[in-house]
Amino acid sequence: MPYVGRFAPSPTGPLHAGSLVAALASWLDARAHGGQWLVRIEDADTPRCIPGADQFILQQLATFGLVPDAPVMWQSQRSDAYQAALNALIAKGWAYPCGCSRKEIEDAQTLMGHTRERHHAAVYPGTCRDGLNGKTARAYRLNVQRVIEDLKLATPLAWHDRLLGDQQQDVAKEVGDFVLRRADGLWAYQLAVVVDDAAQGITHIVRGADLTDNTARQILLQYSLVLPTPSYMHTPLVLGENGEKLSKQNGAEALSLSDPFNALQTAAQALGLSKLEDGASIEQALNSWTQAWATVPR
Repeated sequence: MPYVGRFAPSPTGPLHAGSLVAALASWLDARAHGGQWLVRIEDADTPRCIPGADQFILQQLATFGLVPDAPVMWQSQRSDAYQAALNALIAKGWAYPCGCSRKEIEDAQTLMGHTRERHHAAVYPGTCRDGLNGKTARAYRLNVQRVIEDLKLATPLAWHDRLLGDQQQDVAKEVGDFVLRRADGLWAYQLAVVVDDAAQGITHIVRGADLTDNTARQILLQYSLVLPTPSYMHTPLVLGENGEKLSKQNGAEALSLSDPFNALQTAAQALGLSKLEDGASIEQALNSWTQAWATVPR
């Protein structure tokens, strides 16, 4: 099967050093395999998107020599596809409306003696799984345990990461029935990314290690919607001075376009690639790193 990879930034601000590492890794992996590299703008969460950020991101990528091989996809134009996927899950009895607020979920977990880990949402206790009980529908969730039982899937769900090795997660216990459409009517990341990866024919996903935890949920949705499961590889994160992942939320600075070669050098070194001599062009650098990437089994 021909290789098709992708980079899928959210236009909540310009690319920063961490996002350039993820973009470069996905581009190099596609080129090393003689494949296509696509870009998808993940702007389904419209309230968080900054006007014009999508075009600036594309400009940044082009400045670094990272140009997609096909027209860019925007999630904000894909609502009908997500609705069709949700309808299919509802028809199978695998998705249901939920009327719980975030506070109600956290309070229910507290009563059950469970504590919420930092940076992790509270595990949904299944309050509305058998009916709304007078609540007003706010969101839609996937009935994880029913999907697992109906499809006779192994628990925990296991997969192989090309860099991290064998992985597994018990989605029912560690995540619970996760959201497909949010209470504000917007589409949840998990559903949108699975539908879009299939629509773009993505065969290989290379992204930051912070998204590793999403993989089991996405594979479960792929099984539920009878969609192919891509190969996954999660690359090391760039950390800020506080030890946290470098991100727009913690004030990561936008990548400067004044010295793209140096920024690419820094990103390549974060991926374990050698620094090149000054004076090389961006094209020469990308070709050199592609050859180096292809020599390491992944």
